Amino acid sequence: MSLEPERIRAKLGDIARSVERLRALHALGRDAFLKDPDSQDIARSRLLTAIEAALNICYHASAKRLGQVPEEYAQCFLLLGQGGLLSKELANRLALMARFRNRLVHLYWDVDYGLVYDFLPEAIRDLEEYASAASNWL
Repeated sequence: MSLEPERIRAKLGDIARSVERLRALHALGRDAFLKDPDSQDIARSRLLTAIEAALNICYHASAKRLGQVPEEYAQCFLLLGQGGLLSKELANRLALMARFRNRLVHLYWDVDYGLVYDFLPEAIRDLEEYASAASNWL
């Protein structure tokens, strides 16, 4: 089955816009970021948006290219790694990101924004690598 290019391009746009904002927020510096609740809220929102867009692409590719529907978010990226659509290393890192997403969503009252700030460079790198891989599927 073939992928829907417009759907993937739209989600890649969501990732790119979110990554751009996340990069700018990280550039504020740790102290400034931790003193600004608005920056923290934007970072959380943009991180969730980017991860959700990545998951949307993941589920679509998993269904169309691998004929599988994962049972949970982290498993989706692992399936893409097993299926050769992603490197296994990137798939493992994205699975961890999916679990981080679950923490941001389900434990929203107890978010450690120092941890979020520290996570941003890795998340940005992995999201960009994923977006590059996904664009090659088109």
